[in-house]
Parts: sequence; C-alpha cells; structure tokens
Amino acid sequence: MQGMDMPAKQAPAGSGGSAGAPASAKAMPGMNMPGMSMPAGPASAAAGTSPRTANADSGGYTLTTGPYIPAGVRPPRLADQESFGSVLVDRLERAYSHDSGNWTTYDVQAWYGRDFNRAVLKAEGQASQGRLQDGRTELLWGHAIAAYWDSQLGVRHDNGGGPDRNWLAFGVQGLAPYWFNVEATGYLGDQGRSALRLSASYELLLTQRVVLQPQIELNAYGKDDPARGLGSGLSDATAGLRLRYDISRQFSPYIGVEWSGRFGRTGDFAQAAGERRDTTDVVAGVHFWF
Repeated sequence: MQGMDMPAKQAPAGSGGSAGAPASAKAMPGMNMPGMSMPAGPASAAAGTSPRTANADSGGYTLTTGPYIPAGVRPPRLADQESFGSVLVDRLERAYSHDSGNWTTYDVQAWYGRDFNRAVLKAEGQASQGRLQDGRTELLWGHAIAAYWDSQLGVRHDNGGGPDRNWLAFGVQGLAPYWFNVEATGYLGDQGRSALRLSASYELLLTQRVVLQPQIELNAYGKDDPARGLGSGLSDATAGLRLRYDISRQFSPYIGVEWSGRFGRTGDFAQAAGERRDTTDVVAGVHFWF
C-alpha cells in the first residue's frame, strides 16, 4: 500500500545487474559489456605512444633511399637548396650620332647562387674605335631582404677614360610597385671619394612580343675628379626609349633613341675636351639571356 516500505527486489543471479538497479541499466551507453572495450584515456594514450617522424607514413621511403633513387643519381632537393645561375645581356648595342661619332655599348648582369644569397656581377661600358672609353665592373654579394628586393655589397672597378678607380659598393636592387626595375647604389672610394648611382626601367608590353622599354640613369659624385672628367654633384644623366621584338623569350633585337647629358663641372670638363654637354643618339642592338 501507499506509504508502506517494501523490500528491494533482488536481481536474478548471473544477470550482471545489481540490487535495486533497473533492468534497462544493463544496456545504458558507456557501460562495459561482454566483447566491448572502453576507449583509452589520455593517460594511457600518452604512456603507449611516442612522437612520429616525418617519414613514419612513407613506407620506408625517404628523399635519399628507396627503389626510385638509383645508385649514383643525385636525390631531389627543395628549390632553395639548389644553386642556379643566369646571364642577362640587357643591352649590346651600336649608337649612331651625327655629332660625336659612333660607339658600342654593353650592359650585362650575371648571378649565381640560391634564393637568399648569390654572387652578382655587373658590367657596363662604352667602346669606340677599338678602345674602351668608360667601363664600370662590380662584383657583389646579394642577399634577399624582401619578396622582390635584394641588398648588395661588394666592390666596383672603373677603367678607361682616365686612371682606374676602385670603390666599395653597397645598395639595393629590386622590383618596385607597378613593375619598375630599380637599382640604387652608393660608393666609397679612396681619398674621400663618394658616388651615387640610380637606375630605373619599365617594360610596357604593346603585344605579347613587342615591348617598349623606357630607361633612366643618374650619377652623382661627392668631389671633383678632373683626371676622369667628373665634377661634384649631379654629374650626368641618360634617358632612353627602346622598342624590341621578342623572337623568343630569350632573344630580342631592338631599336631606339637615347639622350645623354652632363651637368655642372662634368659638363665644363667635357667642353674643355672639345665634347658636347649633351647628345641624342639612335641605337640598335640585341637583348638576350640564358
């Protein structure tokens, strides 16, 4: 009757239940059943496992071992572990001038190394009547400082057109916003000499093969160097416009026009030597790389 205490019903022997527990308790989730195992806890997992290696799931294959790496064949490596090289002849041209005669100009850059560090060689100059009139050669160490920029440190050697000069060079080279190729380099020489060179160019694709390339270069010096015909301040500037046709991506003939001017004391030295302060020349040449 209601309110009267009744003895608890005993579970049948061998049922696996406990006194006072409902029969449905045997099927509740999470309870141990014959043939079932409980998931291991964090403590047991930590005790029975160890850190896996990068090649644990490769079936025994690595970058240096395995049936697909024949004996004597160099194993593959990541791109920034390989060394590459390239030579760019940006300008190899003949200039034709009505007033100052004709001459040959070269502008070459070469590099060898990896993505972050490489050796860089730059050479630029003019030759006329079989003689080098003005030459600049730089040997630099380039180091990547950003996605499109390298810092450069090395030496520069000037020859032709006077006594040779040697400089310590330091600067940057890279691709500025809107795809401008930019070089900015400072120089320190003996006897307190200093110099600064700025260069910029742009490649405008008129078609997939016809490219219009404007280019400008400025040079400045910290003190007069009469032996080489150089004055302090802004010494000279060059601006050119070249139209080239890509026969292939690696070889392109071009034609163009270039203006060169000398300023200040440099212009005075040129006039004293019987030369003009500025000239405008028609140029024709080839651009190639490999």
